[in-house]
Amino acid sequence: MYGVTDLKKGVLIALDGKPFRVIDYNQKVMGRGGSIVNVKLKNLLDGSVIPKTFKGAEKIEPAHVENRTVQFLYKDGDTYNFMDGASFEQFELNSDVVSDDIADYLKEGNDVSLQSYQDKVINVELPNNLYFEVTYTENVVKGDTTSSVLKDATLETGKVVKVPAFIKIGDVIKVDTRTGEYLERKKD
Repeated sequence: MYGVTDLKKGVLIALDGKPFRVIDYNQKVMGRGGSIVNVKLKNLLDGSVIPKTFKGAEKIEPAHVENRTVQFLYKDGDTYNFMDGASFEQFELNSDVVSDDIADYLKEGNDVSLQSYQDKVINVELPNNLYFEVTYTENVVKGDTTSSVLKDATLETGKVVKVPAFIKIGDVIKVDTRTGEYLERKKD
């Protein structure tokens, strides 16, 4: 069990049988009255965010969320197929678990992290940075490459990101999967 002062950002707790992640933490010390902790909690099942206040000596149950690494195999309609690298078991997840912002970065053969709560997959998490090949981008006009001009580039997954003007079709670039920002071109 957690005490109220254990509720730092990123801590997973269970409330009313649902898993939550602490995304904001603010503690107020009330003299002899002890502490009051105000937190914002993100529901890991539906993504909603709620405020919650805990007082003094309250005890909070930790959420037992399991993480495991799996490999993305392919997409078939609204179904995403994965394989557990340890047991080689293949399984499917529907698009209600794999959100659009995750699906935009799924590439065959990539490893992702699955989070499970009470034997139910609740979240798919990508590595923070991944490499992708640029399949389409406009050619630059001579003279535009000296400034910090950005242009659209389509990645091999179909995702469109902003890249510097010097990026060409066939380049492999590193993208931050949390923000969709271009980070760097892969060095040969």
